[in-house]
Amino acid sequence: MTTTDKPQDPYTRITDRILAELDQGVRPWLKPWSSDALAGRVTRPLRATGEPYRGINVILLWMEAVASGYASATWMTYRQAQSLGAQVRKGEKGAPVVYYGSSTTTKPDEQTGEDREDGFRFLKSYTVFNIEQIEGLPERFTPAPIEAPAPAFDRIEQAEAFFSGIPAEVRHGGNRAFYSVTDDRIQLPPFEAFHDAEGYYATRGHETIHWTRHETRLDRSFGRKTWGDEGYAREELVAELGAAFLAADLGLAIEPRPDHAAYIGSWIQVLQNDKRAITQAAAHAERAVAYLHQTANSATLQEAA
Repeated sequence: MTTTDKPQDPYTRITDRILAELDQGVRPWLKPWSSDALAGRVTRPLRATGEPYRGINVILLWMEAVASGYASATWMTYRQAQSLGAQVRKGEKGAPVVYYGSSTTTKPDEQTGEDREDGFRFLKSYTVFNIEQIEGLPERFTPAPIEAPAPAFDRIEQAEAFFSGIPAEVRHGGNRAFYSVTDDRIQLPPFEAFHDAEGYYATRGHETIHWTRHETRLDRSFGRKTWGDEGYAREELVAELGAAFLAADLGLAIEPRPDHAAYIGSWIQVLQNDKRAITQAAAHAERAVAYLHQTANSATLQEAA
């Protein structure tokens, strides 16, 4: 096998695909919400069991759904389809997703000279198909009809309930949105200043993801020293992905924030320099979203007690 024939490792393949989207000025973690096929149907991709995908697989399957025009959020392997008495249509192309495997390696101990086992993790991939590519599935997999969201500019009850359970200090006023790690607070324009309710909650979600980086919470810095450096770009990427994941969890359709378009160039540079950066950013984003869900749930339980 020649060098050119050698298959790409999963990190490189994922990063190259994300870079191709960013080079076109497109943030793939937001693209599904501007797609006619997915209008009004904001959700994480789902496994055959109904369990949502996590981390980088969310982005990979969102991109695949948009590229192919799939309205369904559910994916399964070829064998899972067969086990349900169904069949992937001839000629259909699957989508790659990834998972972490683990193994051990044996090496001599530097002090004792005796062999010891060290564990390590690695990324592996497998293929899934959207249920729209499969024939003969049970009726429960029939996609529900898509309904366009109501255009009313009212507060969204589910989002309000979620954010009210997050004990972040949030101030409203002015025309800027940011998180100040020094003051440990979020600043947002007034709700009425946004073009729609989704825009407000998407922006609040983005800044609340930043709020989780504080040293008393998830302590996430990426070696950031100054505004605009690589650590800053990595944190902005985490907040972008986290806001997208959170919006999907809350059922919100969001559009890209215009002020974040300038970050695309810095994200491209980070991803070109480190093939693992997008996978790591997705993992940090997932951790931040999980932290927020846990915090909000705890607040709800305390109120009910």
